[in-house]
Amino acid sequence: MVTNLEYYKVFYYVAKNQSLTVAADALAISQPAVSRSVKQLETALGTKLFIRAAKGVCLTPEGELLYRYVAKGYEQITLGEQKLKQMLNLDLGEIHIGASDMTLQFYLLPFLERFHEKYPGIKVVVTNAPTPETLRNLREGKIDFGVVSTPFDDQDFLQASAVREIEDVFVAGRKFIQYKNRMLDLQELESMPIIYLEGNTSTRNNMNRFLLQNRVNIQPEFELATSDMVVQFALRNLGVGCVVRDFAQEYLDSGQLFELRFNKIIPRRQFCVVTDKKNPMSAAARNLLALVYEQQDLQ
Repeated sequence: MVTNLEYYKVFYYVAKNQSLTVAADALAISQPAVSRSVKQLETALGTKLFIRAAKGVCLTPEGELLYRYVAKGYEQITLGEQKLKQMLNLDLGEIHIGASDMTLQFYLLPFLERFHEKYPGIKVVVTNAPTPETLRNLREGKIDFGVVSTPFDDQDFLQASAVREIEDVFVAGRKFIQYKNRMLDLQELESMPIIYLEGNTSTRNNMNRFLLQNRVNIQPEFELATSDMVVQFALRNLGVGCVVRDFAQEYLDSGQLFELRFNKIIPRRQFCVVTDKKNPMSAAARNLLALVYEQQDLQ
């Protein structure tokens, strides 16, 4: 096997141009150096690859066979270099992000819009999942970074940066007007029809933990897949919904819903950008995060 791949590069240029002189110019080396490389390759392979022609050189049948394979390989390498350059210049590439409905809608979406306007050639793939699944996808290398909400367990591989504060609230409609403008005890939640998120989400886990610390045990009347549906059920007076304030803000402002007040403050939480300390990110992902952190510094 020929170990000096430079011989194949010279062979490719000579065969493509059918000229030692043109190949030398393209490679910016002398014609004798081109001739030596061709001769050394022929010696190593044990066959003649070129014959003299009236104008330059022609491939032998053995040279024709070799060229078909060498050309494919060399042109793929060249194409790879071009694509890599485009990727580094952000003309193309792909970013994989993990985000929940909440973090996407109320934090990440404006950044994606600005990034797409600036770098339209970059494909952005968002894996929509709750915080626990997003962290698992990050650990397994399926995403470049995630935007999640606290609480979540601290893990060795994880680098987390808080980027925005959020607040969990209980909201209700006119059917529950007797609770409006009252300072309620958390225990009163046990007698109310509660509308909760289903499954293993940071929102539900956080509220479960808070209520358990205050010895409150609730049995939800409804368990729904999305916070938007929790709000819609509350608007129809089917119960008292537990959501992050952002989801209900429009209806709180219009008076269609009101927020229940309690004698104990529900701790606020954070949106966090999470990355893997060990896995390097693509240039595109780094630039998107730079956009996020730049805005954070301006706030």
